Amino acid sequence: MSNADLANLSDKLMLTTVVMYIIALVAYAADLGFGRRRAAVAEQAEAKVLVGAAGAEATESAEAAPGVDDAPERPAVDWIRLAVLLNVLGWGAHLGVLVTRGLAANRWPWGNMYEFLTAISFAAVTAFIVVMIRYKAQFLGAFVMAAAVIALGVANIWLYDSVGPVSPALNSYWIAIHVTAAIIATGSFTVAGAATILYLVKDRAESRGKVAAGGVLSRVPSVENLDRLSMRVTMFAFPIWTAAIIMGAIWADQAWGRYWGWDPKEVWSFITWVIYAAYLHARATAGWKGRKAAILSMVAFAALMFNFFGVNYMFSGMHSYA
Repeated sequence: MSNADLANLSDKLMLTTVVMYIIALVAYAADLGFGRRRAAVAEQAEAKVLVGAAGAEATESAEAAPGVDDAPERPAVDWIRLAVLLNVLGWGAHLGVLVTRGLAANRWPWGNMYEFLTAISFAAVTAFIVVMIRYKAQFLGAFVMAAAVIALGVANIWLYDSVGPVSPALNSYWIAIHVTAAIIATGSFTVAGAATILYLVKDRAESRGKVAAGGVLSRVPSVENLDRLSMRVTMFAFPIWTAAIIMGAIWADQAWGRYWGWDPKEVWSFITWVIYAAYLHARATAGWKGRKAAILSMVAFAALMFNFFGVNYMFSGMHSYA
């Protein structure tokens, strides 16, 4: 198969991916609105994880937690099964987009903003699937799918580039190390951001007494579990982001003869690192949790998004796509 054929296949797989994600988004949203009550089920799963090392007595206590239906009512349509199936099929097509794009270009497929945003979307969906399996976090599906669909829409409508070579500075094995780490961390931070946004929404609704029984917000776990979930995903992503910054400095020395040059991308990557470090430090030492921690997490996520979109187009520099 020629490079042109592979590039064309990549574009067709992209269309398939977007369609699958859109339908999965609708199914996840339908599960939140009309599916069986999952909050208690998720709470029970969380309790088992937390007390798993405490012995059989604690486990039995968690399993007997009040409010967990032994046999939740099954809806007419099992929206969550449909959503997960389409999510996984879309993920497979998304992987195909990156593989065929890389083969067509004969390089790592993140040499421009179109490819970079496509890869970050893939990392976010992958992180969500892992979190969904590990923590029964299906309730995040609608939010992560919405982010993925928007990102892929932006990539295809405004950022699309035909397959081609990269600039000489990017033609290095470091692109497979530094950029891959940045992609994984950004995708994971996106899932943590979705959990934090949902936390803030539910916490605000609860403080105003607007969480109705059987409503959408009653179908997601407690604010405490949302808070813990966001922290856990952030704890996974933060060391990878740290490694990406360090490896970027090493690559910069090889490519430009200096480890650090106060390039806008370097500065904002460091600012993002500092805010996430402050978030984790505040939780570990000052006991921050809940709304204060969530607000700091959202400030860090906003810095991450500005680092990705704003710096790349608003500032000129060695990393700029302006």
